[in-house]
Amino acid sequence: MEVEEEVKQIIDEVKELHDSAASFISSSSQQELSLRQKASAVDSSIRRLHSTLVSNKNLDPKLLEEDLHRARCMLVDGETSSFLPSKPQGRFVRMFCGPVNVRALRKDVQLKVKEEYNRYRDKTALLFLFFPATLLILRSYYWGGCLPAFPVQLYEAWLLFLYAGLAMRENILRANGSDIRPWWLYHHYCAMAMALVSLTWEIKGQPNCVQKQRGVHLFLQWAMMQGVAMLLQNRYQRQRLYTRIALGKAKRMDVVWGETAGVDGQLWLLCPILFILQVFEAYVGLLLLRKTVTGVVNEWQVYFSHSRGIVFNGSIPGDGLWDSSGSDGSWELHKYSRDTDGKVKS
Repeated sequence: MEVEEEVKQIIDEVKELHDSAASFISSSSQQELSLRQKASAVDSSIRRLHSTLVSNKNLDPKLLEEDLHRARCMLVDGETSSFLPSKPQGRFVRMFCGPVNVRALRKDVQLKVKEEYNRYRDKTALLFLFFPATLLILRSYYWGGCLPAFPVQLYEAWLLFLYAGLAMRENILRANGSDIRPWWLYHHYCAMAMALVSLTWEIKGQPNCVQKQRGVHLFLQWAMMQGVAMLLQNRYQRQRLYTRIALGKAKRMDVVWGETAGVDGQLWLLCPILFILQVFEAYVGLLLLRKTVTGVVNEWQVYFSHSRGIVFNGSIPGDGLWDSSGSDGSWELHKYSRDTDGKVKS
């Protein structure tokens, strides 16, 4: 009898707990809907007042605009941001995850997503440096100057994984309020396509292995330089982002996506490295283009790479042939490096 009474008591407790949970979910859903409506109304009012200040020349908009800017920062960068209309999730996320809501309601969770993205960039920058360095060392001292196909294709597979991971994380960050430009995502999609194409490219061996693998050898050297540039950019861009957040010109959820203007002296080191990388990448593209014209290399992957270089890079055919990190090239530096405090003029 005692066991039967305990079972009955447990069943009653479960029913009571279920009813309490259902009541809580219902009330919280109603409160959430009310907060969403209020947040949307306040956001619309701020936009309307800003338009009024811009159009009304009889008012001095300076102080009022500062107050409106402060109010909007509190709205879009605080806990209220979770109740504002979110940006639509990209097709990339829907393709891999389905119709799953990837937006976090709590701000601390959103910031943890951003911190994880920054750690991922730092980790991959180190791998970008050490992976090709390891291949080149083994090529010189263990493989007799001839790279086997498997480790090179393993590296290319890692590049595909790297850019898929970056694209997924950036889509999730964008859904959580980060101001990531669409072109930043698109060029990662292009890099994924190039990594996929490079996986189908035959790595030829003996005889005359050194000449056949000249392009791969140059690319691995370029990738090592790119790893150094990525490490420098991650550091400098993050310092710049902290400054922009402090000035109210960026939100806490924003990530670095192209601006590389930093404090005094930083660009003296970063600019030359980026431009040298761009020239080196163009040299690799020209080398393979020459081999294509002379008939040494006639695979369809080469023609595809040249077409991609013309369409997406707008530069020398083949400039993006092994576009393992076009996101950190000098084109973005030239276009997006703007110093808000006037230390560096683009």
